[in-house]
Amino acid sequence: MMIDPPIDKLIKRAECRYALTCAVAKHTRELVTSESAHLAESGEKPISLACKEIYEGKIKIVHG
Repeated sequence: MMIDPPIDKLIKRAECRYALTCAVAKHTRELVTSESAHLAESGEKPISLACKEIYEGKIKIVHG
């Protein structure tokens, strides 16, 4: 169960749940494939880090 960020507040960052799910999945793949130092330093799982970055506004979800 994800506690931080709260899912009810995270869902407000996207138009719908599907858009949020796609954005989180895409950013998680980017974090894993790039082997970023940021991921290693954070000590978090890739999906948790992706959710946190979307919640903080570092990653924007745009409708394409």
